[in-house]
Amino acid sequence: MTPRTTPPFRADHVGSLLRPPELMKARDDRAAGRISAEQLRAVEDSAIRDAVRMQEEIGLQSATDGEFRRAAWHMDFIYQLGGIRPGEQRLKIKFLNKDGELEAEFAALEVHDRISLPKVIFGDAFSFLKEQVTTAVPKLTIPSPNMVHYRGGRAAIDPSVYPDPEQFWADLSAAYALQVAKLAELGCTYLQFDDTSLAYLNDPNQRAMVAEQGGDPEHQHERYIKTINDALANRPAGLSVTTHMCRGNFKSSWAAEGGYDFVAEALFTQLQIDGFFLEFDDERSGTFAPLRFVPPGKYVVLGLVTTKRGELESKDDLKRRIDEASKFVPLEQLCLSPQCGFSSTVEGNVLTREQQIAKLRLIVETAQEVWG
Repeated sequence: MTPRTTPPFRADHVGSLLRPPELMKARDDRAAGRISAEQLRAVEDSAIRDAVRMQEEIGLQSATDGEFRRAAWHMDFIYQLGGIRPGEQRLKIKFLNKDGELEAEFAALEVHDRISLPKVIFGDAFSFLKEQVTTAVPKLTIPSPNMVHYRGGRAAIDPSVYPDPEQFWADLSAAYALQVAKLAELGCTYLQFDDTSLAYLNDPNQRAMVAEQGGDPEHQHERYIKTINDALANRPAGLSVTTHMCRGNFKSSWAAEGGYDFVAEALFTQLQIDGFFLEFDDERSGTFAPLRFVPPGKYVVLGLVTTKRGELESKDDLKRRIDEASKFVPLEQLCLSPQCGFSSTVEGNVLTREQQIAKLRLIVETAQEVWG
């Protein structure tokens, strides 16, 4: 089997890692004014160095900063786009887990001016990560442009700023295109768009929410695919781009359910990226059948190892499921990863650091045995 020397890799991971206790304490101390911003950054720097070393020692070919400088995977980025600010309202999102329901509150957003990119977002964070790696490719994760739109829909956009919705999409794609170009100038060769919307839209309950917002639940995924493609239309040579699609990840809970069937044909045949990180850790994610639409040259990273529980999967079970997936897309086009990040928000999922490391090591060992 041909070794992977460009992303995505046979053994890969989504991005976020459990925050170390000392980092959590430093964030609390900074919020309370007990330490300075510089002191917090020093703690972040140290934690990121340790995280990179851990990933490389395990044998991963990519390394992230664990998203240690963020409170959440998406809003820390989105609020830095020009024309967007936190909204006065709070979004209440219902999550599900094995014990029942969990409600989380997040700040809404408002598009109050033309969307722009005043500066490269997470540029300093990427440059620091790039300086720390020795064997791994530094990977940066950012929210997909679609996440600016999905939660609030048209109601979050000031109609006096964007009377024509198409101008909103054009400005959003242009801001992201500039972000992509600037990251490439900094030496980024592995970029991931995290996009829950394209997975959520497989859930009839989520499509009903879109309809209530006045959106088009039958075709919104097509609009989203076009937005990403427009943002990547002129991406620099040498930059690999993947997308990660899950159904929510907050304190080991999820927000949506359902296989990829509803979006699969348009998603896999039209989205112009190199690889798809897809969660397949349990029955919530449906079957592998939608993978039949994946064309040659595109890679699927099977998220078979759950980050929502600490129990370690068996290699035999992982190999069996990889074999099942290979009935729909050739083994050469498959890779292996966790189903999501370990800590999409600072709170993290309900497992230990040792369990996190064991799962990453299992992925590397399994991939070596399957693909060589």
